[in-house]
Amino acid sequence: MWLLLPVSILLYAFQAVPHPYEATPRSTGDSLTPDTTGITDTVSTDALPSHSMVADSLKENDTTSADTAKKAQAISSPVNYKAKDSISFDLKNRKVYLYNDAEIDYEDINLKAARIEIDFPKNIIDANGIKDSTGKLIGKPKFSEGAQTYRSKEMRYNYETEKGRIKKVITEQGEGKLHGDIIKKMPDKSINVRKGSYTTCNLDDPHFEIKYTKAKMLPDNKIVSGPAYLVIEDVPIPLFLPFGFFPNKQGQQSGILVPSYGESNDRGFFFEDGGYYWGISDNMDLEIRGDIYTRGSWALEPKLRYKKRYGYSGNLNAGYTVNKVGEKGTKNYEVSKDFSVRWRHSQDPKARPNSNFNANVNIVTSSYNKFNPVNTQDYLSNTFQSSISYQTNFNQKVHLTANMSHSQNTKSKTVSMTVPQLSVSTDKFYPFRSEERVGETKWYEKISVGYTMNMKNTLNAPDSLITFDNKMFDEFRNGIKHSIPISSNIKVLNHLNLTNSINLTERWYTESLQKQFIDTTNADNDSTITGYIQETTDPGFQAVHEFSFSSSLNTRLYGMLNFKKGPVKAFRHVMNPSVSFSYRPDFSTEQWGYYDTYYDPATNQERQYSLYEDGIYGYPSGRESGSLNFNIGNNFEMKVRTPKDTTQESKKIKLVDNLSFSTSYDLSADSLNWSPISVSGRTKLFKKLNVTYRSSYDMYALDSTGKRIDQFIWEEQDGFLRRDNTSWNFGLNLSLSDKDLDEMFQSDKGSEEELQQVNENPEDYIRWDNKWSLNLSYTLNYTNNYQKSLDEYNRDVIQTLDFNGSMNITNKWKVRVRSGYDFKAKELSYTSINIHRDLHCWQMSFNWVPFGNRQRWNFTLRAKSSLLQDLKIEKKKDFRDF
Repeated sequence: MWLLLPVSILLYAFQAVPHPYEATPRSTGDSLTPDTTGITDTVSTDALPSHSMVADSLKENDTTSADTAKKAQAISSPVNYKAKDSISFDLKNRKVYLYNDAEIDYEDINLKAARIEIDFPKNIIDANGIKDSTGKLIGKPKFSEGAQTYRSKEMRYNYETEKGRIKKVITEQGEGKLHGDIIKKMPDKSINVRKGSYTTCNLDDPHFEIKYTKAKMLPDNKIVSGPAYLVIEDVPIPLFLPFGFFPNKQGQQSGILVPSYGESNDRGFFFEDGGYYWGISDNMDLEIRGDIYTRGSWALEPKLRYKKRYGYSGNLNAGYTVNKVGEKGTKNYEVSKDFSVRWRHSQDPKARPNSNFNANVNIVTSSYNKFNPVNTQDYLSNTFQSSISYQTNFNQKVHLTANMSHSQNTKSKTVSMTVPQLSVSTDKFYPFRSEERVGETKWYEKISVGYTMNMKNTLNAPDSLITFDNKMFDEFRNGIKHSIPISSNIKVLNHLNLTNSINLTERWYTESLQKQFIDTTNADNDSTITGYIQETTDPGFQAVHEFSFSSSLNTRLYGMLNFKKGPVKAFRHVMNPSVSFSYRPDFSTEQWGYYDTYYDPATNQERQYSLYEDGIYGYPSGRESGSLNFNIGNNFEMKVRTPKDTTQESKKIKLVDNLSFSTSYDLSADSLNWSPISVSGRTKLFKKLNVTYRSSYDMYALDSTGKRIDQFIWEEQDGFLRRDNTSWNFGLNLSLSDKDLDEMFQSDKGSEEELQQVNENPEDYIRWDNKWSLNLSYTLNYTNNYQKSLDEYNRDVIQTLDFNGSMNITNKWKVRVRSGYDFKAKELSYTSINIHRDLHCWQMSFNWVPFGNRQRWNFTLRAKSSLLQDLKIEKKKDFRDF
């Protein structure tokens, strides 16, 4: 228990005695020792008489000696001190002794030790540990000043000159630790070290250290030493440096990025990942790395990062590489020039609540991922997509979206670009609804009107045509589409929902299509007409109108089957029947002017076509259509009683998410009015297994050629329907680890910071706290399609399997495996094996891809700290060397 010593006693003790040089000596060791088990007290400046400074007792001419000519008040702030055991006052010599868990607080200084002595005339604090019954030194001094902390065997500090002398000290400097036999702390907070070392190992007896005879440390700046050498497990390594330089500044700082070196079979000797880091500002930095090989290959990869708090953040990564593989003049010699651009930008929602700007750009050449090291996900992908978007609104009623998008397939070497794409839409409004409604809403007040305008400019072409010249821009297709939906929703008989809608559409194009037959018939042989169809575009503004009408009637029916006993409490069935009607007029008639004809020599008759067949938003229908559509949707659920249920609470389990039946009747067709009946269903089992089913059944018979005829099946043969096709799809995503055995199907996802690290470097991230984990993804697609011409069913099964997992062999050894199985080729797909060893302040890893186009291996032994990231041993064989 801590006891408080009144401040007045201490003040009285010091004010009652005369000046030290005038005091009557007391017997040696005479002290006032309160009989307590714990003391806390405060010394104020006003309580102490002024006195002259005496020589510092560190040693003669020591840097911590006080200026004997200086006469000033030594203590400028209260001194708070406490001890668990006792506090002794030597009134004669004006000293205070604190025993057992002693602690002193003075301004930004904190000192803890087993024993502390305060010499007020000399302004000196001495602190040291004591030996316990086994002879072990305990209660070693721990000194903190601001952000700096020192741990030592013994310590002496002058709190007026702010100089100190510390023996056998350990102090933390950023990520590193500074060891020293003797350290002198200067008033400017710099440190002089004699016989010391620097390490990033947090043990008092570190696994490795860089030793030196003398050094100087400038806080939040750097550590500079004389000749230095590396020591591992107390064994000196013949790695000698004429001087040492260790960055000690918190946060970013510019500097050289040391490259790794080695030899490649196909590319020669190399330097890799060397470059320069530039800390532009607190919100932006730039990293430029490069590779160079003796056989001519090279690479340059700049990376820019930026972030503004509550504003935006992003990064821009680019790369240009020249890979020369093999010996020049041989058949295996290959040269590849590739580039990549990756830009990520996101806006903080708090920055502008009414607008948002985001970018996700991913552009690479078709062979970039083949010839350059990339992560596994990029290597296994052949489609890369980019988008830049901006959204805003005006008075929360009018919404504007602007997009630029890009899609690239490196396997087919095709590119799709949309530059730009604009969308303007309004919220639905009710033109006949009064702002001050009285009574029930009238049917006409439920009529709503909306508006949407879409505009885009797109290009689909091989990547070789992406030259950004006039020829490429001529290949763009563009247009504008206006849509005005008018709808109303009313209740019929209190249970039926009737919805009527009229859709008005207008398309704007800048050209129309013209087709013409060019006759090349030989005049001497007029028995056969020869020629070709010539297609040209006629520039000019074109406005294309279209409208349609639709009406639907739907409701919802519920069925419940209850059980009083047993684990099942109830079955629930929800049915959603609907009937709809749609009508669209024929826009191919002459009055609209949207269609034309050309002569077709194959049929020897005129063929009709739309002037806007190439329009990006399509064209009006060339035939009248009117249809009745029928659909029945079903949902099945089950309620089960919870174990040891006493409150009749239950848990809902979905049996079938949706099971629907649909068909339609074409009112405008003269035959074959009924469409095939479609059946589809989906559900999820055990929260992980997704099941999807689709099938189609036809009610019309077939002729000898497999063509549908206007005759029902039941009119000429047994049966009611013919199954045209069936498909089943099973998808299983399973994640298991030692963290979730109690909840088998819920995996431990980790913190937000961990997830970000996984996304940025999925192959380098290691979770040692997971003893084992398994992630499995399996899909099976079964199709059974009826071949009309062969009068038989064609069955096909497609399966994919991917899995990855990890296991801690011990607390320090981890093995990770990623692979899959190609059921068609009957072999393993991309496979990687990673072995990791935690060596406390070091880390060892071995990455191996045993076969395939990405075959490689890499062994690395490195220091964990980012400050010593270049202190490593690396051996590897790149995939380009196989």
